[in-house]
Amino acid sequence: MSLLEMRNVEVSYPGARGLPVRAVAGIDLTIQAGRVTALVGESGCGKSSLGKAAVGLLAPSAGSIRFEGEPVLPLDRGARPARLRALQMVFQDPYSSLNPRRRIGEQVADGVRAGTDRGGDVDRKVAEVLERVGLPAGIATRYPHEFSGGQRQRIAIARALAAKPRCIVADEPISALDASAQASVARLLADLVKDTGMGMLFISHDLSIVRRIADDIAVMYLGKLAEQGEPDDLWRAPRHPYTRGLVHAIPRADGAGRLPDDLPGDVANPASPPSGCRFHPRCPIAQDICTRTDPPVVTDPQGRRAACHFPLDAAAPADAGQV
Repeated sequence: MSLLEMRNVEVSYPGARGLPVRAVAGIDLTIQAGRVTALVGESGCGKSSLGKAAVGLLAPSAGSIRFEGEPVLPLDRGARPARLRALQMVFQDPYSSLNPRRRIGEQVADGVRAGTDRGGDVDRKVAEVLERVGLPAGIATRYPHEFSGGQRQRIAIARALAAKPRCIVADEPISALDASAQASVARLLADLVKDTGMGMLFISHDLSIVRRIADDIAVMYLGKLAEQGEPDDLWRAPRHPYTRGLVHAIPRADGAGRLPDDLPGDVANPASPPSGCRFHPRCPIAQDICTRTDPPVVTDPQGRRAACHFPLDAAAPADAGQV
């Protein structure tokens, strides 16, 4: 069942000389109940902007965002509509997202009161949700600075979970944690999705973690969708050259794992993106059409989505070279 639907979403910011910068340049993405959809890509590709728009923290400049069939309205000074309290967000920095002057139990209780199930003993529900994320109920009287980064992120997850969400957008929820905490927090989020049946958009740049927890992965490049599919399919047979480069960049036990020589350079400035396919300046198989025409996102019979004039499983022109 579809929970969160984004159709042709664009997000723009004011740029130099009044010209808008399109951080998100037309994305279609659907988050389904009981599934983790990961959104990956290099820094500056627009992942976090899309995530913030998905929950109403940013107003899209074009397109539509719907949660359970109803539009997601940008947040204002008024109270958040009750139906949107079931759409929660977990932020990148757990310390900044928690109020350092309030006790843990008070902050998780905010989530309980925001949720649809408001009856009963709030303190009991706070204890239950803390224990559900692997923390003892007794920490409710303590303050955020008394905990490690991983523990603080679990507290932030508990606060979101207390609102009885049907969908969570997790924006780089493990990037601020040390290596020992990253895998455990990621696994906690994935387990919560399976246990509760909610949906999750998991935004990350860490493909090695994402592969273990995601049901499908959307790869984003410079505001556009490059490819989407199930993790094993993307690893075994990526359709887009950019996906292939990301997979090759994952560190491995033998010390390998860096961008191959045929994928040079950095993400272009979103204020002045390349014409045609935005990836073409870094693409080893780019042809003249790639410099002129933006490839559409095509869905194959297996449900794989890719935006490439010469997808890697198709026969490339004789002069296109090899990837």
